[in-house]
Amino acid sequence: MVNITQKSSTLRKAIAQAIVKVSLPETIQAIKDRTVPKGDVLECARVAGLFAAKRTADMIPDCHPLPVEFTAVSYEVGEMEVKVLVEIHTIYKTGVEVEAMHAASVVALTMYDMLKPIDKGVSIEQIKLVEKKGGKSDRKRDLEQSLRAAVIVCSDSISAGKKSDRAGLIIKEKLEKIGVKVPVYQIIPDEKDQIQEACSFQVDEKMDLVIFTGGTGLSPRDVTPEALQEILERRIPGIEEAIRSYGQQRTPYSMLSRSVAGLIEDTLVLGLPGSTKGAEESMDAIFPSILHIFKVMEGARHD
Repeated sequence: MVNITQKSSTLRKAIAQAIVKVSLPETIQAIKDRTVPKGDVLECARVAGLFAAKRTADMIPDCHPLPVEFTAVSYEVGEMEVKVLVEIHTIYKTGVEVEAMHAASVVALTMYDMLKPIDKGVSIEQIKLVEKKGGKSDRKRDLEQSLRAAVIVCSDSISAGKKSDRAGLIIKEKLEKIGVKVPVYQIIPDEKDQIQEACSFQVDEKMDLVIFTGGTGLSPRDVTPEALQEILERRIPGIEEAIRSYGQQRTPYSMLSRSVAGLIEDTLVLGLPGSTKGAEESMDAIFPSILHIFKVMEGARHD
């Protein structure tokens, strides 16, 4: 199965359909009157669909087992066909499109099995996804913005040439992967005045994001949070909480992180951990969803 451990759980919804066509008008009437010899077709098929939704991962090898938190099976009965609609909700890291289509398929197959003794011309058609919500598709507009970022590495040892940077390069790579341009990549020592000076310069340059990595630990030289807190105009605690919550699910040491987030004018400033894993997980925790902040600020300016 595809690795989804880096993803965050969000509300996911999917609606799928299947169409069961009959060859005799009497078949539809028998369904309505509940006179099919094998029983109540719509109700039996509905129950089969509920079972199928919960067992999708057992049938489809690459599907992840996930919590199915809502399933609804409905029907649109026509003159010579029955349209099956299955809606499924979950709060998880991956979507429920396959679950919805699997359930719709089993509902249709159950109907076929129950109807075949009275109608040899029953067929199943158009099993497909009708609608999906949640995940990447909902964040498409956030990714269509033209944004620029500066990535600034805070480290005495890296700035002195004693170590090579990996965290900053990972941040840069992840930004570029979602379409954010990174014209500035800079390495500075753990000096409060230099951190503030570098940040203020990028704000004056109208940079959309300024991301610092390093100096968020608890050693005497880790001063990035203190330096940024003094110049931030508006803190955004939710971003900081999201980073720590995401990290805490992966290692208990994340409680020691002192990540910082806030605004200076229209520039989003982040102070992320300097460890390679910490920087990577912090980016996974908040991107690309965090880019919605620029849509929010743009809307506020137009109000």
